[in-house]
Amino acid sequence: MSEAYFRVESGALGPEENFLSLDDILMSHEKLPVRTETPMPRLGAFFLERSGGAETDHAIPQGSKLELPLWLAKGLFDNKRRILSVDLPKIYQQGWRTVFSADANVVDLHKLGPHFYGFGSQLLHFDSPENADISQSLLQTFIGRFRRIMDSSQNAYNEDTSALVARLDEMERGLFQTGQKGLNDFQCWEKGQASQITASSLVQNYKKRKLTDMDN
Repeated sequence: MSEAYFRVESGALGPEENFLSLDDILMSHEKLPVRTETPMPRLGAFFLERSGGAETDHAIPQGSKLELPLWLAKGLFDNKRRILSVDLPKIYQQGWRTVFSADANVVDLHKLGPHFYGFGSQLLHFDSPENADISQSLLQTFIGRFRRIMDSSQNAYNEDTSALVARLDEMERGLFQTGQKGLNDFQCWEKGQASQITASSLVQNYKKRKLTDMDN
């Protein structure tokens, strides 16, 4: 019999992703706009539209604009060697940060980026001069949306929540599901349908062994 899959928590809000987490694996494959700061020999075969041709050994010229997966951009980024520089995605730039600060609840985060908070947190790895503003915007956006998400999860018992959940980023969806589970558990408890409290198997086995020793 195959064992049930236990969801592994994301580590994207910390320094590094958790590569046992499916959410982090998907997030690390999202594309990030970069600019090459030095020629990259023999890599043009993977980016034919940027390749310098056979005479340059399929090198990617300096100053080329590419879109790389987050995991690859992090691997190539080096402040000392200056292999590439990162351009902020539009949703983390000043224009969108102004929208979030005005009213974060009106934004469809899932449409803009299903891993908005995790991906934004990983952008801090690239030492942008806007890092402080990005981190503050992520925090304030989360705070601004958190109460509405939890209120909605507690007031939508046995209702269709698909329209509401569709606008949430993946982390927010997890929070919403946690709130729904808590509400459902409370409703079951009120109706007397909650599981009865029983002694654990360890305690029961210990009592059996104790009785056996006493008999002997």
